[in-house]
Amino acid sequence: MLKLYTKARVLWATKDQGATAVEYGLIVALIAAVIVATVLLLGQEIEQAFNTVYDKVKS
Repeated sequence: MLKLYTKARVLWATKDQGATAVEYGLIVALIAAVIVATVLLLGQEIEQAFNTVYDKVKS
């Protein structure tokens, strides 16, 4: 009986760790999606700002 309980505890602990890895993966994917969306939405404004600074420094 104790052996069965021990195996069940090990299996339960393994499942928790796998779920945690999946959750971290989802968080990383969400952060990456936010970064991509921000770059796509603000990319041209940022490029114009850098070009303006470049032109002022150049002259």
